[in-house]
Amino acid sequence: MSETDPRLSHQTLRVLRVFLENSKDRVAGSDMCKQTGMLSGTVYPILIRLERAGWLDSNWEQLDPTEAGRPRKRLYHLTGIGYNKARQALTELAVMDGSPAWSW
Repeated sequence: MSETDPRLSHQTLRVLRVFLENSKDRVAGSDMCKQTGMLSGTVYPILIRLERAGWLDSNWEQLDPTEAGRPRKRLYHLTGIGYNKARQALTELAVMDGSPAWSW
């Protein structure tokens, strides 16, 4: 991990895991909150840190909020670097398959 990489807290790893499970999809922050069970005050700062580090990119949903009856969502997607770094981090910590990263 380089000096510019984000801190990989337990919550950040949960967010990255959702992105890897949906690597071809763009995910809205609100959907990330639902999928992880975390509050928006936790999820959005993580998304911002990951985007600043170059692990994510984002853009606004292309729809008319009036027709949709709701505000547009910001959609996030793993970059190539983000995908590789997320897989590496989760593999090294053995989080991906649920096995502990340590042995007793």
